[in-house]
Amino acid sequence: MATTLVASLIRMPLLILVVLLPLVLIALMPLILIQRYRVGTARRMARPWMATFNVVLLAFSALCFLAGAAVTAVWVPNAFTGAAAGVAVGAGLGLVGLMLTRWEPTAATLHYTPNRWPVLVVTCLVSARVLYGLWRSWTVAEAGIYGTPMVLAFGIPESLAAGGTVIGYYFAYGLGVRRRILKWQNGALRAR
Repeated sequence: MATTLVASLIRMPLLILVVLLPLVLIALMPLILIQRYRVGTARRMARPWMATFNVVLLAFSALCFLAGAAVTAVWVPNAFTGAAAGVAVGAGLGLVGLMLTRWEPTAATLHYTPNRWPVLVVTCLVSARVLYGLWRSWTVAEAGIYGTPMVLAFGIPESLAAGGTVIGYYFAYGLGVRRRILKWQNGALRAR
């Protein structure tokens, strides 16, 4: 009897943690998004190894994301289409972000500051999609819909499109930063 009581006392905090963690994350979402925006618009030193590492990891993320969307398309129509469209839109937005980026080349270093507007657009897109998803989940639950229609009502292709936009933006932006670093390095080497 004592072991059963101890086991139930150990399981109870884990159950509370499982229930409270999503609620805490939802409550902290505004702070998380503000920090994401601040970090996304900060002046940075362009480091070649960091840019290469970033591009490799984002390429891996994009491949996994699109593979997951392809598997999801078996059950949810247009899931892969939404994800691929989001990646394409994000890549276009990333190119716009590159054109608007302020570059500060010196003889020894290259610094860049991403433009605030594309970062704000991506941040607001994610925020809007999270809020819409919460609202839509609430209305579907209130309507008493369950099963497959409930899953389809959550707007999974649209959520994948929003996620794809973020991945596509940072992948295209990272490729552009890497290209600009290589261009700066070649110019700096020729100047010597």
